[in-house]
Amino acid sequence: MANRGGFNCTCWRMQRRFFVGGNWKMNGSLHNIDEIIGFLTCGPLNPDVEVVVAAPALYIDYASKKLPPTVAISAQNCYKEEKGAFTGEISPAMLKDVGCRWVILGHSERRTIFEESDELIAEKCAHAVENGVSIIACIGEQLEERENDLTETVVFRQTKAIVEKISCLEYWDKIVLAYEPVWAIGTGKTATPEQAQDVHKKLRKWLNDNVCPDVAKSVRIIYGGSVNEKNCRELAKKEDIDGFLVGGASLKPEFLKIVNATAGM
Repeated sequence: MANRGGFNCTCWRMQRRFFVGGNWKMNGSLHNIDEIIGFLTCGPLNPDVEVVVAAPALYIDYASKKLPPTVAISAQNCYKEEKGAFTGEISPAMLKDVGCRWVILGHSERRTIFEESDELIAEKCAHAVENGVSIIACIGEQLEERENDLTETVVFRQTKAIVEKISCLEYWDKIVLAYEPVWAIGTGKTATPEQAQDVHKKLRKWLNDNVCPDVAKSVRIIYGGSVNEKNCRELAKKEDIDGFLVGGASLKPEFLKIVNATAGM
């Protein structure tokens, strides 16, 4: 699969801008969202960091109109079709219609609770980028898989499924990979900076060997898993950690410290 036929491996972007995403999950109300928007507006937010927050679908339009212009809005999920008889789903076309240009796909909660397969997630990823919506594509292993030394097997398999559906090299400019070890999400446990860096470095090597060297150099690989104001700076120092996907902490003012983790480095 390395340097697949038809791909012209031209370097279009070598600099990786630090990226911090806030996943609000199924939390919030109009009042809560106003509070979050309040501290995001007051800041400060490092201008060198790309900040995206993922609101529940009902609140995407409301939040997008009130967020400061330096913070983009994201959806937490979308489907693989433009329209049709898919009750309860939303499409990338609908997201764009309300000014939403980002979506999280493949989150561990979608994979485990809703039993979404690697193939379905890959199809959704491909449909989103093909229709102009950038994606935060999540991958990561369960605790049992890590304990059985299957971390690389799992994250490479999940990444490979996405790679095989991405038909055009340029679409990688719309993809952020989020490594989220499932055992560290919402548990208070966090991969050490060394553990996270090890997986990120191996993922970048896998992309180099199986997609294209330029994609490997330019794609942002971010870390998610109980990131907080205490551990963010040490994680951010690692060469291959290009940002964070933050859950519960994104609902609180400490999110600002996470956004500013690279300030002064």
